[in-house]
Amino acid sequence: MNFETSLIPWVEDIARKNDSSGHALYIMKDGKTILEHYGGYHSFEPGAQKVNPTSRFNIASARKSYIALVIAYALYDRLLELDRPVHDYMEESNPVFNGVSIRHLLTHTHGIGEGGEGLYKDFTPGENWSYNNVGVDTLAHLVMEMYGVTISSFLQERIFDQLNWTETGWENEDSPQLVKIINSRDEEALNGLHADCDGSKKNLFVSAREFAWWGQLHLGKGRVGNRKIIPEEVVNLATTIQTPIGLPYDLPRNGAFWYIQDIPRMKSEIGDAVPAGSYQILGVTGPTILVIPKYQIVAVKMYNKRYNYGGANYLHFLKEYSNRVADACT
Repeated sequence: MNFETSLIPWVEDIARKNDSSGHALYIMKDGKTILEHYGGYHSFEPGAQKVNPTSRFNIASARKSYIALVIAYALYDRLLELDRPVHDYMEESNPVFNGVSIRHLLTHTHGIGEGGEGLYKDFTPGENWSYNNVGVDTLAHLVMEMYGVTISSFLQERIFDQLNWTETGWENEDSPQLVKIINSRDEEALNGLHADCDGSKKNLFVSAREFAWWGQLHLGKGRVGNRKIIPEEVVNLATTIQTPIGLPYDLPRNGAFWYIQDIPRMKSEIGDAVPAGSYQILGVTGPTILVIPKYQIVAVKMYNKRYNYGGANYLHFLKEYSNRVADACT
């Protein structure tokens, strides 16, 4: 296995091409760190701090894997059922959710779009796939109501505190460890903070190493070493295919928001060389976890540039990353 020569130059090249000020790469195998690499700065501003092991990147939509685990807990605790209508859990009925199940919301197959005038029906639930935040936002608020706690406090008590993680959390105040978000080199860097730290917003900051351990927690089916942190059934609900049967062949398959590899699919973000049973999640600023159970690998990369793979070719670069990881395993 030669991850260093295969991945470090590639990660650095993407940082240059996309004008990301900072990046990181962290690879684990069999529960142990085998590669740790940091480069660049927290922003392009003069005097910006160098990216280092304690640097915490805003992981944008990769936070959905954290929200997903709380949803998986709700399924495990039978507070939710995958194929029950969403209306069964809503106090106020909205016609746009007619025919939509929990499964549809969880797998981007709900067919609900969001525009200037609010929510609208885009396609029949279960017959197509479209990535947006309607499913995650709806389910996040449902599970917070069901458990009577915020997503962030739920995870803090059940997972983060149990593992003594101090570099993972939703933030509303700046600190030297937080990496800025680059929209454009010519614009002031964004802080990525939000007043609301309930866990539903895009203000989750994580270090590369704790992001990798998050992947390892899933790879270990809820165990870290000899400690059982999460029931195995909860992890399985999150990381096995939950997409409705009959979705068109070329469209991605999802677990609880995670992208799951079964067979290579044209519109999936996972490369063709990646073995079945693998899963991945990413955010718009470039942070990605790829978990390959066949090789007992967790591969994390971090960037801080919005629309890190901008343009029509973005799937090419995402597939290339996962293919490079898979190829380095063989």
